[in-house]
Amino acid sequence: MIFITVGTQKFQFNRLLKTIDNLIENKDIVDKVICQAGYSTYSPKNYKTIKFMSQSEYNQNIKNCDLLITHAGVGTILEAKKNNKTVIVVPRLKKYNEHVDDHQQQIAYGFSKKEIVLESDCSNLKSVLDKAQEIRLKEYKFNNKVFIHKLNDILDGME
Repeated sequence: MIFITVGTQKFQFNRLLKTIDNLIENKDIVDKVICQAGYSTYSPKNYKTIKFMSQSEYNQNIKNCDLLITHAGVGTILEAKKNNKTVIVVPRLKKYNEHVDDHQQQIAYGFSKKEIVLESDCSNLKSVLDKAQEIRLKEYKFNNKVFIHKLNDILDGME
């Protein structure tokens, strides 16, 4: 199963939803697709969308999927990596009114450069989907001890 999630900020990501619809129609995607569509207005013909999911339903879809396709939301990427999922990141772009700026390109690039996710654009999603079948991405190393230590240093400095 492929889980698509585009976040919950008040921006559409119709471009990605249309691309997925076309890939299914052309039989480039044959897996079951579930999509959390947020504020997108496009209504796919070939797969089901749910505007907003409960946190438990969302987490369950991440746990159950074989592949996650997502915008460059750091929380979503990290949740998927906690569950050892293959992740394709398609950044939202300002020029399509999908976000206020293009910071998601930097996030996608940063994770993909470390070989933790695959970065894609809608124009090359088919080839990245094919690559996802062959590649083994690196695990993300969570380091809560370092984070807690740095947070404590910051808090101590506030006294």
